[in-house]
Amino acid sequence: MATQTLAQSKLVAMERWHPRANPWAIAATVALAAFMEVLDTSIANVALPHIAGSLGASQDESTWVLTAYLVSNAVVLPMGGWAASVMGRKNFFMFCITIFTLSSFLCGIAPTLGFLLIARVLQGTGGGGLQPMAQAIMADSFEPSKRGLAFALYGIVAILAPSIGPTLGGWITDNYSWHWIFYINIPVGILALTLVQRMVDDPPWIKADRNRLRHVDGLGITLLIISMAALQITLDKGEEKDWFQSDFIRFFGITFVVSFAALLLWEWFAKNPVMELRLFKNRNFATCCFLMLFTGGLLNATTVLQPQFLQAQLGYTATIAGLSLSAGGLVLLVMMPLAGQAVSRFPARNIILFGFTCFAFSYYFTATRINLGLSFGMASWLRIVQIFAIPFVFISITTAAYFGLPVEKNNQVSGLINFVRNIGGSILISLTNAGITELGQFHHNQMLKHLTPSSANLQGQVSAMSSTLAASAGSANADFLAQGRIYNELLRQVQTLAYKDMYFILCAASLVMIPLSLLLRRNKPGGGGEIAVH
Repeated sequence: MATQTLAQSKLVAMERWHPRANPWAIAATVALAAFMEVLDTSIANVALPHIAGSLGASQDESTWVLTAYLVSNAVVLPMGGWAASVMGRKNFFMFCITIFTLSSFLCGIAPTLGFLLIARVLQGTGGGGLQPMAQAIMADSFEPSKRGLAFALYGIVAILAPSIGPTLGGWITDNYSWHWIFYINIPVGILALTLVQRMVDDPPWIKADRNRLRHVDGLGITLLIISMAALQITLDKGEEKDWFQSDFIRFFGITFVVSFAALLLWEWFAKNPVMELRLFKNRNFATCCFLMLFTGGLLNATTVLQPQFLQAQLGYTATIAGLSLSAGGLVLLVMMPLAGQAVSRFPARNIILFGFTCFAFSYYFTATRINLGLSFGMASWLRIVQIFAIPFVFISITTAAYFGLPVEKNNQVSGLINFVRNIGGSILISLTNAGITELGQFHHNQMLKHLTPSSANLQGQVSAMSSTLAASAGSANADFLAQGRIYNELLRQVQTLAYKDMYFILCAASLVMIPLSLLLRRNKPGGGGEIAVH
């Protein structure tokens, strides 16, 4: 009887609680902190040559500036729910902002590469708690039927920040110095910390329990660190070292498989797990995680693919290539609120199906349009087509992940859904880059079969080009120059075909996601997390 009374009083407290500040003010505050963190996952990319030169490091060594951040970030993301249960969510969120801001200052003043790497590990550790806690705070600050609109604001953070990061980082580095890509976090962090202190409160079902530190899941944390470090090193260095042809990559690949399998097994049966994997027993949540893994991968991979093609094949500068993504960013700002409204009016599953259908069309359209004559205007249109459906899929999956789960689990839900999104980004970026290389080699070998010395077409082209070059380079060098130019053009065409094929592959993968989306249960629009009965 006492237990029943306690449960009823808890339910009443949940129904009556409302944040004392305006929910939209709270959403904007936590989104500001999350935006700062997401931006830092990509803003340093274009500054690596400057960092390497300034600190006396090689280009290869400088890439650890990215890896160090991503590893520590990936470790903390799924631990957010556990940390919030120990410290309280607000305290943990403020702690993460403080660590992120202070470590940003340390990154800016770093005198050596070693110092910078340590500071980046700290920065990733602080940043890892910002995304999931921001999303969980939004989920609790709004009633379920309005979460779609709130997650639209969060979607701008999660999707727009990685897109503008390289462009902003390049502009700051070119006009000031690489140190300022870290210093800009300091005033933003101070502002976010002040606003969170004044406006954010923990709901009654979030209780700090320091006793959980006595039963800390030490083995789970250790396995999580080892597995995420091994995965990120494998993905980051795989292409450079020819993947599993390298003993180095084989070692870290095997380490990841073994440690991750042990992590899953341990966390499933642990009494006080750092990651609540039992949430995956909920089919809706498990499906959302898989779909978000792929969505995060698509977002990050396509953000890298297009600027990479424009720079390598068309000779665009990093800044101009980055600007080709800006039109998509503007469309994103318009579509996010519309997608948020759609989630409150239509079943999330239907919107996700629509989104993946749009993905398939956009990648097919890109594959048929991308060529060596691609203009800046067409490149911008391609990005608009690719980004159009992202808000619908992202917001719907994020909202659907909470369906049917108790509000006490919001911290764990947000931690895991952000974790799989980031991991999906890392995996698909590496796979698409490796795919471009392999596809390029395939087309290279195919084309060389037609460029034999006996080929009349080849001899005709060499002869025609040689006669043009003879006047300026001399007849002795004209043939060699002509052959070199033809081969360089072949390489450009080979790479273009590789990019076309990769977009066709992304189109096919998006089509596969459509039937998988049907595994989601149909919710009642406007009914929050209530699942429709079939």
